Amino acid sequence: MTSHVYITGLGIVSPVGLDAPSTWNNLIKGISGIDRITAFDPEPFETHIAAEVKGFDPTVYVDKKRARHLDRFAQFSIAATKEALNQAALNIESIDPTRVGVIIGSGVGGLLTLSEQFNVLNERGPSRVSPFLIPMMLADMAPGQVSIEIGAKGPNFGMVSSCSSGADAIGEAAALIRSGAVDIVIAGGTEAPICPIAVAGFNSCHALSRNNNPKLSSRPFDSLRDGFVMGEGAGILVLESMDSVQRRGVPILAELLGYGATSDAHHVTQPSPGGEGAARAMRLSLKQANMQPNEISYINAHGTSTPLNDKFETMALKSTFGDNAYTIPISSTKSMTGHLLGAGGALEAAISVMILNNAIIPPTINLDHPDPECDLDYTPNVARNIEVNTVMSNSFGFGGHNSSIIFSKPEGLNQAISRK
Repeated sequence: MTSHVYITGLGIVSPVGLDAPSTWNNLIKGISGIDRITAFDPEPFETHIAAEVKGFDPTVYVDKKRARHLDRFAQFSIAATKEALNQAALNIESIDPTRVGVIIGSGVGGLLTLSEQFNVLNERGPSRVSPFLIPMMLADMAPGQVSIEIGAKGPNFGMVSSCSSGADAIGEAAALIRSGAVDIVIAGGTEAPICPIAVAGFNSCHALSRNNNPKLSSRPFDSLRDGFVMGEGAGILVLESMDSVQRRGVPILAELLGYGATSDAHHVTQPSPGGEGAARAMRLSLKQANMQPNEISYINAHGTSTPLNDKFETMALKSTFGDNAYTIPISSTKSMTGHLLGAGGALEAAISVMILNNAIIPPTINLDHPDPECDLDYTPNVARNIEVNTVMSNSFGFGGHNSSIIFSKPEGLNQAISRK
């Protein structure tokens, strides 16, 4: 068994950038990726806005015929994976492919394809439904298609835990490496949910913001927040054991120190009172990392911009960190990217790794009217230059899922590995 798990590559497709560098540059500038929905006419809906990925061309990553047989969520996962592999200088053909796993989370899978084919069924009859419907809609087709694309032959499965899916995929990937079952796991999350049925459904359960001013609609921890803004995209990390990193001689970006996952066992959509389940997940991640609360330098909050989540996450942070909660800088990048559902935790894990390597904290934009019940340091509106050694990234989801991941700065680790 191995106790160390390192991040050697990351890839991003997001509403603020088609790759990791462009996403990062826009986040630290406080640029929002939220705008009026273009995927369909939103006029009949209560919510007209979303955080769409702009200008994405799947044929940059796969050939045209293959792209037609992939739902958008799977296209995103392949694009982000290829960027991550490139940064990690990882060629699967040069290593044992049976020691490379793929775990990618998605909350709703190929919802676009399913929605489109329901229209085909109703308008043209059952014989006209696409034979590709099933292999395009299944949530496990993101890791399945990635595995096929890159030739990874180790464990390959999808993670479905609502908005914790991407974070849980990364946490379970680390556990798989620590068990000795594999050397490398391609892990993260992907989502492409922006379609009429999804907007109508989330509107019906009063989860989405009805503030149709796009640049002001996602406002985590602000007293005027009224719901989250749906987003799409993918975040992928390359996780490796120390032995694998040493054999390949590649630099590392971060170490994954801790992961905690819990269930509220309370309500299908509402967090448990006081954020009790979220606090337990944070404590578990600290315990696995063998860290004290005062050792966390920054927290990437779940921060959805919903009234209950932001209030209860604040309470959970205070419960976990005590007086330290008031001194740790926190931000919610969902203020700019929107909420990528099952991909949110993976995107934010990738952002957390970039924070460690750039010593800049992206802001929580639109935090203009602080909520008295959300009184921590949420890095309002302007990025902050500050040395960050450890990051905690939180993800919580419908069904009572809570996940927390801790990453540490790579400083000194590359030299230590090179000496072994």
